[in-house]
Amino acid sequence: MLSFLKVVERAATGPVCSEHDFDLGILVPNIRKVVKKYDIKYDAGNPVPDDDGLADRVWAAGLELATETGVWCRTTERRILFTREEIQGALAFGPRGVVFGAGLDAKAMPRRKPEDSTPPWCSVGAGGGPVSTEANVLSLVKAYAENHLGDSITTPSLTNVDGQLVTAGSPFEIEGAIRTMVLSREALRRAGRADMPIVNAVATAVSAAGHIAGHRYGIRKGDALEIGTTAELKVDFDSLNKIALSLSEGSLVYAENGVILGGLAGGPAGTAVVTAAYNPIDILVLRGAVQHPFPTHFDLGTTSTRDTIWARAVANQAVSRNSLLPVVNIGYTCAGPTTKMVLYEFAAWVIACVVSGGSFEVGGSAHGTAIDHTSPIEPLFASEVAHAVVGMGRKEANRIVTGLLAKYEKNLADPPLGKRYQDCFDVASGTPSKEFLALYREVKGEMSSEFGLRLPNAGPYC
Repeated sequence: MLSFLKVVERAATGPVCSEHDFDLGILVPNIRKVVKKYDIKYDAGNPVPDDDGLADRVWAAGLELATETGVWCRTTERRILFTREEIQGALAFGPRGVVFGAGLDAKAMPRRKPEDSTPPWCSVGAGGGPVSTEANVLSLVKAYAENHLGDSITTPSLTNVDGQLVTAGSPFEIEGAIRTMVLSREALRRAGRADMPIVNAVATAVSAAGHIAGHRYGIRKGDALEIGTTAELKVDFDSLNKIALSLSEGSLVYAENGVILGGLAGGPAGTAVVTAAYNPIDILVLRGAVQHPFPTHFDLGTTSTRDTIWARAVANQAVSRNSLLPVVNIGYTCAGPTTKMVLYEFAAWVIACVVSGGSFEVGGSAHGTAIDHTSPIEPLFASEVAHAVVGMGRKEANRIVTGLLAKYEKNLADPPLGKRYQDCFDVASGTPSKEFLALYREVKGEMSSEFGLRLPNAGPYC
């Protein structure tokens, strides 16, 4: 497989191209061409499609797009290009069966296919959602680790240090990254899962300097950094510097791809194709042990709309049928904690991912941007739902997801914000309010009575 330094060399020597020319002269025409050539069409009536032919056409379109478009480097304003043979080599010799964590919490990342009976990887936590205090970080991460179905932790992001706002590139970012790392390690120890892998180990960090600082305070070889491209098919030297650090230290990478539905990728069909195209790019450029996609709606800032669910389901099926690199999807909701809607949203996109051959990571509630609007209930519920649909057929999943969309779809433009963590949980003990606990149990009952799903009890307050 092509070495990482060869990729960096191409970022410095590849064809010169302005961002405007890359976007409108190369990327967008190539997306439109392959979508038409391979007859990729969105079906709003089936958010979880059951069409292997469609999935394989999306995969073929993605490979052609990756080969003809390449990746644009923001730092050098050059294209990083790969031959079809180099892409096939990455797919053949890329990582598989990678072990995350250590000791009793060591586990190999599963490769799954559509309708697979293998349990999905459940990455539980905040997905980098912002929290305001160190006490909240400690309490939240401990509660996440007490979810018995959780395979890895995704930490929150600390918004301030000693009352000062954490800003990218400042010493406060460095200090925030260090404190998040130290607090998360202590929280795992208190939960009795000291070796549980953290997969966004320095969530507070934005820059490579922040990642390097946080790395020195508790990242282990079984942990991972979440390092991403930018929309669409772009990278910069700061991200490549993070990759260089990870390769040198022997830590792992969750390769993030946030395709924007309604942006340069176009509609659901183009979004699915670009998401599939990222799979070999994630191996070659980001050196990912996992593809970590989150197709996001341009206007609503969520992954739980009908069209984003369809695009993700199709892309998961395309990748899981044709690539050995596993997919761990991350998603964000519109609604916040203590609302039924937030649980319906998580259930819908998680079901679509799991039956399509993927695993999942719970991202932030309330778009992942409202401070302190995250709780342990959402990842607990999502992991219980995920395990309840293992081995389910896509037709049945489509029925359930369609029913869930009917419950919340009309409220996506004006969702309930819900309550902050400290207003619906006791921070010291990590226990939910009676109101929130009752709501969680009520929705679990609905999943059984309305959809026939029997959810396991995975947390300490079930």
